[in-house]
Amino acid sequence: MPTDITIYHNAACGTSRNTLAMIRNAGIEPEIVEYVKTPPSRAVLAGLIKQAGLTPRQVLREKEPIAAELGLAGADDDAILDAMMAHPILVQRPLVVSPLGVKLCRPSEEVFDLLPPDRRRPFTKEDGEVVAPRD
Repeated sequence: MPTDITIYHNAACGTSRNTLAMIRNAGIEPEIVEYVKTPPSRAVLAGLIKQAGLTPRQVLREKEPIAAELGLAGADDDAILDAMMAHPILVQRPLVVSPLGVKLCRPSEEVFDLLPPDRRRPFTKEDGEVVAPRD
């Protein structure tokens, strides 16, 4: 099975760091897109959100102060995507793409579903919590 995995990563986020470490724990070195520094195009972001079965609102970091400043509480999907393009920090992380699908990996153990079954291994997160793949 191919192991091409891409993670839309923010190193300042513990969940994103744990997810990246879990991918590496599976023996896979993913393509890392530091999306705050180099955001994907609007079309790519919209496609990832759709492939993950989510809406832009579900991927919006509503607790970011800029979300309130921009009045995104009642915004439609297009306005949310526009805001995410202007302010990439508004995108929840990490989004992970693999041959098995696309997921917003919150919590980080959601990434197990995107790893080849024979590479899924228990992992100890930064906070000491041990997580293991579901049977």
